[in-house]
Amino acid sequence: MANIDKALMSLSLEEEEDIPFVMPNLPKYCSCEKNVMSIMGRTLNPECQNMADLILDMPRKWQVYDRVRGVALSSERFQFSFKYEHDLEEVMKKRVWTFNEWSIVIDRWVKKPPEDYLQFMPVWIQIRNIPVNYYTEASIYDLGDIIGKVEEMAFDLEKPQSKDYVRVKVRFDVSKPVRRSKAVILPNGETTTVWYDFERIQKRCYNCQRLTHEKDKCPLLIKLRKDKAEARRKSILEAKPILKENDPLFGVLREDQVGLDPHSGRLKIHPDVLQEMRLYLLAAEGQERKIREERVKMLIQSMSSDTRTQNLVLRLEDGPVITNDMNKGKGPIFSSDEVVKTCEKENLKPPGDKLMASAIKAGIAMTRFPHIEETTSERGAANFDSANSVFKSASLGFDTGSSDASSSGVRPRRASVRRKITPTSRKNQKGSKTKTEGISKEVVEEPKGVSPHKRKAVEEEMVVTKIARCNDNEVVLKEGPPTPQ
Repeated sequence: MANIDKALMSLSLEEEEDIPFVMPNLPKYCSCEKNVMSIMGRTLNPECQNMADLILDMPRKWQVYDRVRGVALSSERFQFSFKYEHDLEEVMKKRVWTFNEWSIVIDRWVKKPPEDYLQFMPVWIQIRNIPVNYYTEASIYDLGDIIGKVEEMAFDLEKPQSKDYVRVKVRFDVSKPVRRSKAVILPNGETTTVWYDFERIQKRCYNCQRLTHEKDKCPLLIKLRKDKAEARRKSILEAKPILKENDPLFGVLREDQVGLDPHSGRLKIHPDVLQEMRLYLLAAEGQERKIREERVKMLIQSMSSDTRTQNLVLRLEDGPVITNDMNKGKGPIFSSDEVVKTCEKENLKPPGDKLMASAIKAGIAMTRFPHIEETTSERGAANFDSANSVFKSASLGFDTGSSDASSSGVRPRRASVRRKITPTSRKNQKGSKTKTEGISKEVVEEPKGVSPHKRKAVEEEMVVTKIARCNDNEVVLKEGPPTPQ
């Protein structure tokens, strides 16, 4: 404690001088040699382009994977260092790359970048609707120079032109709009429109045609909305006076106490309330009239600082609903008491601490809902669930023969399909009955507690199984079908 007190006493209340840090001029502090094999870049729309995802996804697009290392320098700037020169050159051939459908600007690393570094990107544009009498190299160059500095032209007068456009590579400023068309006045006075298409450019603002934001966040639209709101407020404040000289409230209420509220846009006093005030004043004369005017002034003055009373009395708005439910409107909220009540309603035990037991009981509870259709096997299993049956259902809720286990839980069994009895199978059925008569009583004797219905079902099952074996007709190649038995 003594050391802490000494440290606190030694603290100075004066502002400390901020001395800049001097970076040592040593080779281990400089990474210029490593940066030679790297490219720099920036995102044009950082709100829609997550930097962490970009660092992981761009190597996949470039198909270099483990041969490149990405570094996020800021929320807008990034760097990729390559192992091989040919990978870097292959990426730089296609300078217009996109991430999340928005363009990014990349360029080779330089030790001292210029002021306009990462401000331009080379892009190919397609120029359409060029006038036929001006289909020349000079005209195409000037039309491309409107978009940006022309670096390359894919144009040859000696070769056939099968496309309806001419491709020009320009150095495009990403801060300017992506122009779609341009009106051109020809020497003869006619006016035509030349159309531009930018290759490998995907998303843009549909209002100002820029690559840096979406339409909902366009600065031009935001400014337009603000100007409209300001003009609306100004028109409200400069509106004509509402209380005329022949109005009973003229001189009683001020102009700033009636009309529209410039902040909320709602009426300060409802028209019905104003009409009641007029009738209240007209019902008296002389000294009584002056007393009533003073009452109206005092009433309005007393409500000037109480917004809730103004809304209820002057604006005739409904008051708020006060509720004691602190979680109202939050959505489903589950507590231990509600789970216990639900379990008691469904005749189940409350869930314990073990997760596996809770999952098993939850699966059992799902089989009890009435909307699940009863299958044929479930109806058959009901015959076993009797007071004297040895196959009575267990206390956990499992029904014999009602469901099968699967990888996703419990599913109902499919109903067995009844086989169609043909004349041949009917003859085989008679023969099988004759054979079963010779079986000893010890084998046929049913266990105790099995009803006659059960014995009949067992016999039918044996017969059907026997018939199924006889009806398996297999054909051997080059020998024909087997002879019927």
